[in-house]
Amino acid sequence: MAADAADTAGTASTTDPARPARLSSGSGRKGREPGRRRKDKQHTAGVKAVAAAAGVSLGTVSNVLNRPEVVSPVTRAKVEAAMASLGFVRNESARQLRAGSSRILAYLMLDAGNPFFTDVAKGVEDAARAAGLSVFLCNSNEDADREADYLDLLEQQRVQGVLITPIDQNSSRLRKLPARGTPVVVVDRALDDNEHCSVAVNDVLGGELAIAHLLELGHDRIAYVGGPNTIGQVVDRRDGARRALTKAGKPPENLIELTTGALTVAEGRGAGQRLAGLPAARRPTAAFCANDLLALGLLQQCVSLGLRVPDDVAIVGYDDIEFAAAAAVPLTSVRQPRQLLGRTAAELLLDESSNPDHEHQRVTFTPELVVRTSTRGAV
Repeated sequence: MAADAADTAGTASTTDPARPARLSSGSGRKGREPGRRRKDKQHTAGVKAVAAAAGVSLGTVSNVLNRPEVVSPVTRAKVEAAMASLGFVRNESARQLRAGSSRILAYLMLDAGNPFFTDVAKGVEDAARAAGLSVFLCNSNEDADREADYLDLLEQQRVQGVLITPIDQNSSRLRKLPARGTPVVVVDRALDDNEHCSVAVNDVLGGELAIAHLLELGHDRIAYVGGPNTIGQVVDRRDGARRALTKAGKPPENLIELTTGALTVAEGRGAGQRLAGLPAARRPTAAFCANDLLALGLLQQCVSLGLRVPDDVAIVGYDDIEFAAAAAVPLTSVRQPRQLLGRTAAELLLDESSNPDHEHQRVTFTPELVVRTSTRGAV
């Protein structure tokens, strides 16, 4: 009976040393070779072991970890040597549990596939590293449910604060998080409320700059390529385009909207197909795109269909990502200070999370038009 029980548990029978181990049917585990044992899990030395090895108190070890400036250089060196010798690794989770928050900021971006947002993230990281913090990068992918799931998770993880480029800047979640102790700064959207800091570029002015440039070049029929219209930046840039036409005394129907389902290269190519399919008499001679990815896709499709850029259609993008200047036809674009946006937003968040006298700020940067071959032609 004892031997049967041992076999059922998957342990080699002691009656025959050469007999291989058997597994119970349906266990799904692979048998181990005879005589091999699983190694015990290695545990990192704790602060008590460090204190004993260094010959100091637990309080001294704690000071070295949390307030090293109050420990003499000689004692600090002894403790650090003991940590290195024992392979001590600080338990950050335990520290977070005691403190009630982590040393982590989070940036929830709209689209990780858009280099604009990764450039903003670099600015966030610069500010976080200067403050001794780490950054979690999350991607909503323009999906409201995904955004909500991330916000719940980040609150549960007790991050020190959340930077977000929201799908809907009026979301109730953006108000609930600060009320429950998690500061929120909105990035790339200008908010009118007094409940958050926000950092953005004047997108209405950016749209005006793009259209004013095309009007100056003699274009009357201009396409606006962008969407969906639930994204605030898309609406603001379109409103700026309309304002430029009004200021120039042009009728509003001179702006022909080609709405897209997303701000991607693929959607830009689809818009290019639609634009090229319009009768020549009604086809826009220029296009202003809500971002550079759309503009690059539009440019690719127009060229592949035999349209010359800028002779047949001039194209302006938005963001001025690195790929804009490197395109086969270098792209005219409205430049945003991408890394400065991220760095400024992170600095506001750090101040809010640590300064009891913090006051919310609304920071708005001015965009700049960068003219290249896609509108001016080769010089």
